[in-house]
Amino acid sequence: MQPIQRVLGSLRTYRWTSLGAVVSLLLLTLANILTPQLFRWGIDGGIVKKDLQIVLYSAAWMVVAAIARGLFNFGQSYLSEAASQGVAYDLRNKIFSKIQNLSFSFHDQAQTSQLLTRVTSDIEQIRTFIGTSLIQVISGVVTLVTIAVVLLVMNWQLALITLTVVPLAGWLMARFISRNNGLFRQIQEQLANLNAVLQENLVGVRVVKAFVRESAERSRYTTLNDTLVKANMKTIVAIRNTFPFIFLLSNLVTIAVFGYGGAQVIGNRFSIGELVAFNSYLVLILQPILLIGFAAPAIAQAAASAERVYEVVDAEVEIRDRPGAVPFDTCNGRVTFENVSFRYPGATKEALKEVSFETKPKELIAVLGMTASGKSTIMNLIPRFYDVTRGAIRIDGRDVRDFTLKSLRAHIGIVFQETTLFSGSIRENIAYAKPNATMEEVIEVAKTAQIHDFIASLPDGYETIVGERGIGLSGGQKQRIAIARTLLTDYSILILDDSTSAVDAKTAAQIQAKLDDLMRQKACITFVVAQRISTVKNADRILLIDKGRLVAQGTHEELMQTSTLYGVILESQVKQKEG
Repeated sequence: MQPIQRVLGSLRTYRWTSLGAVVSLLLLTLANILTPQLFRWGIDGGIVKKDLQIVLYSAAWMVVAAIARGLFNFGQSYLSEAASQGVAYDLRNKIFSKIQNLSFSFHDQAQTSQLLTRVTSDIEQIRTFIGTSLIQVISGVVTLVTIAVVLLVMNWQLALITLTVVPLAGWLMARFISRNNGLFRQIQEQLANLNAVLQENLVGVRVVKAFVRESAERSRYTTLNDTLVKANMKTIVAIRNTFPFIFLLSNLVTIAVFGYGGAQVIGNRFSIGELVAFNSYLVLILQPILLIGFAAPAIAQAAASAERVYEVVDAEVEIRDRPGAVPFDTCNGRVTFENVSFRYPGATKEALKEVSFETKPKELIAVLGMTASGKSTIMNLIPRFYDVTRGAIRIDGRDVRDFTLKSLRAHIGIVFQETTLFSGSIRENIAYAKPNATMEEVIEVAKTAQIHDFIASLPDGYETIVGERGIGLSGGQKQRIAIARTLLTDYSILILDDSTSAVDAKTAAQIQAKLDDLMRQKACITFVVAQRISTVKNADRILLIDKGRLVAQGTHEELMQTSTLYGVILESQVKQKEG
């Protein structure tokens, strides 16, 4: 129950709203308890004694009690819902902020569908627990205690008969929750698996259609849907094995009260009004037991959901500022790799092995290698998307781990190999990292990225809305927008990770020509993960990576003479170009 306790602890932020809900609940309980006493007064003092005035008085007070019940019921419902919405709001913000701060290593292993389910369905389960189930439990407990006291005062023998149902029902509820908590967690995980298939198909619908896999994907989704339904049906079976016993207990107690109470009325030891009031209390005491019973599945689901939510909230942020970290504000252009080795979390082999090199100011460094050789890994270590396993990376002699993350990444402009655009206009995407950029600045970087003419040809120009995931734009157009977005940042170190792979050779050459002057003027050092000969030839130095090791470095001419692997790579590219 620790996750539930943490959820309840979050109500401290909304203590006055929660207190208002509890006060309304207590007043509602008081109004409910007074109502049977008004019945007793009306029957014993009015009907039995044939006193119409007492009957009218009791009826009038019943109306007042009914109005009070309506007002207090609305108050506790509204205030508890307000508190639950507040907690859900805070949890959504907290888990979203945590996801933003979690390291690349977490996102490499976490399923997007699982995270979506935790932010949506799991938090909704928690909100329902606070807004409905929790108030039911509190109401049930308060009502049980209060009515138990009233019944013991009225007739302790009948009260003992009535109250036997409470511990028995409580034991059944406790057994239900303890036995089925894992089942409710399983349901949430099955829902996440179902969402995973849905998300994959929404993103990859073109691939599905291209390979005529609609029926296979429909079968895969249906199989997981069936599994989810079966898991939900297990909860129905669990409820069926618990609640009928509670109903049976309540019916048996009702019969016992009717028989024993009726005998006392006949023996003049109990009045008819008291028996009617007692039976009314019997209904009231069974109602909270049933409410608690119906709340039990929701509590179990909320406990499982809270555990899943707090797993993300409590996840360790592996990449963080060191104590005493300093801002990164100047760059002279000396980037040093000192015997750097790196292994991705969960991997068995190292992606980089003892890589060492040092750049000079204003150099254009090309990184070349076969697929999966470790080129992008080198680029990801400079802005500390990951931390090295062994060795150190230094900028101007200082370890990158000594800089604050925010300042380090703010001065490193990077264009990723995989382009991501956001919903909004083309202008908003280009100015993503600098929202206050002027239109002139946006156009300037768009021209450098060779995308301005295309944007200007669109009916809405820079205000054209980009479709979800950039749909409506070609891969090359998305890459050029991404290049423009990076060029608009206040970068000192520029990293282009195969950023023109989707652009034709002619446009890539034009982009490269524009970038050459800009990079040498603005950037203190530029890294380019290169695939084209034109880019390699223009580099001041080429780092040749093979199976995670730096096997050679030098200019294009030097490597042509000294490196067999370099010749093989270039020969394959020439053949591909000729083909």
